[in-house]
Amino acid sequence: MSDNIIKPGILSGFMELLPEKQKIFDEMQGTLRDVFSSYGFFGLDTPVLERSAVLLAKGGGETEKQVYRFDRGDTDITMRYDLTVPLARYVAMHYSELSFPFKRYQIGKVYRGERSQKGRFREFYQCDIDIIGDGKLDVLNEAECPAVMASALKALGLKEFKIRLNNRKVLNGLFEIYGVSDKKTEMLRTIDKFEKIGRDNVIEELTGFGVEASKAGEILDLVTCAGSNSEIEAKLAGFAGKSEIFDEGVADLKKVAEALSASGVSEDNFGYDLSIARGLDYYTGTVYETQFLPDPSIGSICSGGRYDDLAGYFIDRPLPGVGMSIGLTRLFYILDAKGFFDETPAPPADVLLLPMTEDVSVALKSAAELRNAGISVQTYMEQKKFKKKMEYADKLHIPYTVFIGEDEIKEGKISVKNMTSGEQSMMTIAEAAELILNK
Repeated sequence: MSDNIIKPGILSGFMELLPEKQKIFDEMQGTLRDVFSSYGFFGLDTPVLERSAVLLAKGGGETEKQVYRFDRGDTDITMRYDLTVPLARYVAMHYSELSFPFKRYQIGKVYRGERSQKGRFREFYQCDIDIIGDGKLDVLNEAECPAVMASALKALGLKEFKIRLNNRKVLNGLFEIYGVSDKKTEMLRTIDKFEKIGRDNVIEELTGFGVEASKAGEILDLVTCAGSNSEIEAKLAGFAGKSEIFDEGVADLKKVAEALSASGVSEDNFGYDLSIARGLDYYTGTVYETQFLPDPSIGSICSGGRYDDLAGYFIDRPLPGVGMSIGLTRLFYILDAKGFFDETPAPPADVLLLPMTEDVSVALKSAAELRNAGISVQTYMEQKKFKKKMEYADKLHIPYTVFIGEDEIKEGKISVKNMTSGEQSMMTIAEAAELILNK
């Protein structure tokens, strides 16, 4: 081997798939696009590269440490680390040309320079849906996003999942009732860590903020209570009338749950979880996290929430919104590792067409006619032994082979072989199309 040959490899934290798995991943994206479009969402694609001043407008701290940022000429450029900030820039930039509420979906790669680990990537596909309002946005939109995502997850073949709902107003109102509103940011951050660090550590952190141990325990008992939606609503009713923001949050939560049920989402797939906080001050209303029930330890597979100032850094106008996001690369990685996908890879085509004469013009014309009939065709042009050609079709699990030799050209027909049964017969292209499409 030459000393000049570089050993091939990819960077840590990047995913690269073999053709069979890539086809599955592409089909997942196609399925999601179909579902989102069925709800009237527009597809959107924004640049991977943006001016750093745009992408980092809401950044700072950990965000700036994780981005890929560089100078090109006199331009300071950053690779997008999510799809939300580019959406904010897009809506502000095209505000006068858009109709509101603006409903968009986007599936695209994002980049984060964090430490790569199992199931975590530096380059990954994010799949977002958002509904943006102009000045106001009705709370019922906070039910549509999880309804769409429930449909999307089911279309992907996932049935055992639960979208967990909460409302930031409920939490903020609860802090007001207990007289700890001045510590709500710290409280939210700590409560959001409940599943990771446990009850005792959460209470210890809360008391460290000056909250009495008894109050910390009472707050935690409420936000971690289990039960059906009606049982949790009954517990929340005990605090009614003590805080306006709390009452508003409970009312919004009920509206969302009722609308989800009316949309056909089973209560098996959604429910209240008052411990969900979703970060700090970004979210202002309903928040969501989605649990994969066969393995809750993998964390949320789809999350998001309501926000009331999408594009404040780019336009002097309130643009409230609600959105949810799937980390698609991570979800694919998890499902693949669990053997979720069919072990038999989908074939790249319905037919492998084999020209058997030196002049391939008739074969190429036949391939085009089959494609026009709705059949996917791969044409094999390599000058190899017949056995090798059959092995190629078998390896790719292509269900039919089509031969076009002197006899077929003379008859104006093609020979079709079923690769499973071994049956072979000569027929017209129209007859072949009917056979293959009705397989």
